[in-house]
Amino acid sequence: MNIKIIALGKIKEKFLKEGVDEFLKRLTPYSSVEIVELTPVEIRDENLTEKALDEEGEKILSLIKASSFVITLEIGGKMFSSEEFAGKIAGLINEGVSELVFVIGSSCGLSGKVSARADLRMSMSKMTFLHQFARLILVEQIYRAFKIMKNEKYHK
Repeated sequence: MNIKIIALGKIKEKFLKEGVDEFLKRLTPYSSVEIVELTPVEIRDENLTEKALDEEGEKILSLIKASSFVITLEIGGKMFSSEEFAGKIAGLINEGVSELVFVIGSSCGLSGKVSARADLRMSMSKMTFLHQFARLILVEQIYRAFKIMKNEKYHK
């Protein structure tokens, strides 16, 4: 299975980038993982937030194949335990899904069009995280999921 993470914004903090890179390296035996960083649309007027989200949404949607299974990270999405998340990924692999796409929006959220395209809307927690942290947490949880699926030591 190929995994693509589409994320708005770049990771600026060195420690976060190093963490993401470490888990991407650890994931190489299990899956191909690509991170696509998009530049968020600058919002100069809060009345234009929806327009900016739609612009970002068009860029995001242009990177998603019709056959891809899309999981958006959203506040109101479904929450999973690590074991449930691993089970979801294992189920997708068993169903023959060849590409899994995760979408992390900007600090203003996601376009309704992107949310509507999602096959699954997922929340990482009831807590709010910087979307840069969300990327690190997501790649760690993907790594953890593969370790759980393979019954390998890591998850406790």
